[in-house]
Amino acid sequence: MDYQADTTPLPPPRLPGRGVTPLGRVDAEPSALAQQGWKNRRRLPPLTVPEQEDWEPLEQDPRDRLPRFPQPSKPRRRKSREPRGRFRRALRFTAVISVVAFAASLVATFAYIWITPPRTSYMLQAGEPIVYQYVSLDHVSRCTVASVVAHEDEELGTRVGAFSGDDFAARAQAFASGQPDPSGSTVPQQLVKNIFLWPSHDPLRKGIEAGLSTEFALIVPKQRIMELYLNYAQFGPKLFGICAASWYYYSIPPSKLTDFESAQLMGVLPDPDNVRRAPGGGLDIRASASPEAVELINGAANVWVPRQLAGMGGWQAAVKTIGITDTAADHAATEDNPDGCSRMPQDVAKRLQSAGVG
Repeated sequence: MDYQADTTPLPPPRLPGRGVTPLGRVDAEPSALAQQGWKNRRRLPPLTVPEQEDWEPLEQDPRDRLPRFPQPSKPRRRKSREPRGRFRRALRFTAVISVVAFAASLVATFAYIWITPPRTSYMLQAGEPIVYQYVSLDHVSRCTVASVVAHEDEELGTRVGAFSGDDFAARAQAFASGQPDPSGSTVPQQLVKNIFLWPSHDPLRKGIEAGLSTEFALIVPKQRIMELYLNYAQFGPKLFGICAASWYYYSIPPSKLTDFESAQLMGVLPDPDNVRRAPGGGLDIRASASPEAVELINGAANVWVPRQLAGMGGWQAAVKTIGITDTAADHAATEDNPDGCSRMPQDVAKRLQSAGVG
């Protein structure tokens, strides 16, 4: 389409107050504007929009012409420290519990140097009625003390600690392989088991027993360990302590026990629940009694205890290993004290009466 340039000057756009053009603020007259080129401005043809069929697709999406920047990667997830924190808290808690338990065990160990509670863990687990009465070691026959050393723990007075390393290793190996115990528990081990623990052979109990017995062996004097053991050992069904045992089986105080009677009582310790009193007194070793109990009693009285005492040099030498050089007769003046066990305990009298023994 032909067109000619229109040279007609355009009036400048004006706003109220002052003249403003698209080129900026203008205060000049139209004649001056004409000199700047407004006079020669051409009128362009009106823009027309092509029909849809005349459109041509773009070769490239305009958005593709924009600079591309790398997409930011997702921030790496930081590993949670919560499991580690829980582990540390559990470790601290375990350490605190261990320290508290160790301190409590030390307090209990020192307390048993001076006090003798009337009940132990084994007694409570056996259930009432319990037959028991405390007796001082001064009023226990030295034959009985020697029999305990010979039958239960020959190294009680000479060993440092509750057990030797070799014995402990042999017992642990036998337990792991399911074999019988090659040596048996020492007196400190049996004592803490009776006082604090439970009658089983699981590793937990064995571990606690090892720690507690070591404390007892290192802190408590040997004579006191023997006294506690003789008072807490089980000598029959729900019958505990040498005081009750001597009166129940032989009707005599523990200071009067002979070497044979003491050796017989040592045969009761491995299996006290199967032991019975003979109708006329003493331990029942008749054919009608438990074969296992009879074998243990006869073996201790006739073989094991006499042989061991002979090897140690007699009962005097045996008791000397734990520092005892006197006899029970030397303490006869105080036998009537409450800890002398010079009279039959009421618990024993009730047990005999219930069994029909007058």
